[in-house]
Amino acid sequence: MIMLKPWITCLAIVCLFIGVISPIEAGYKRNQAVAVEQVQYGSVVSVRNITQKQLVEDRNQGWKTFGGALIGGVVGHQFGGGSGQDVATVLGALIGAGVGNRYGDNSYYQELSLVELMIKQEDGKQVMIIQDLDPGMIFNAGDEVRVVYLQGSVRVDIAM
Repeated sequence: MIMLKPWITCLAIVCLFIGVISPIEAGYKRNQAVAVEQVQYGSVVSVRNITQKQLVEDRNQGWKTFGGALIGGVVGHQFGGGSGQDVATVLGALIGAGVGNRYGDNSYYQELSLVELMIKQEDGKQVMIIQDLDPGMIFNAGDEVRVVYLQGSVRVDIAM
């Protein structure tokens, strides 16, 4: 049983790493090659700049809770003896996890700048597209644009 404790600890740490290592990236970046499904040309009917707030959550929250539990367990282990020491260790770990979880939250709101474009395509359809505001590509009513349809997303660029 004594030989299993280090292996269980290592397994728990590896499981925690698996959940933290893979950041999720979503969306389309201009410098990324993506398969295009369709390209339509058209003209901008209206432009509106909008903002949206997005909650950004701390990805290290689990580590802070784990660290609080670890420190609390070590401190709790210093008190008592026998089964009293075991109880103090468990209570210290629980209290430490609670403190780490409560005071380790670094979530914040991020404001995104977006542009809403109403476009009349050459095929007669009118589409409204909301995308990230690119300071290098400012749209105005009457601009000729290209609407690039990708798998699961759409992007508008100035027609060249």
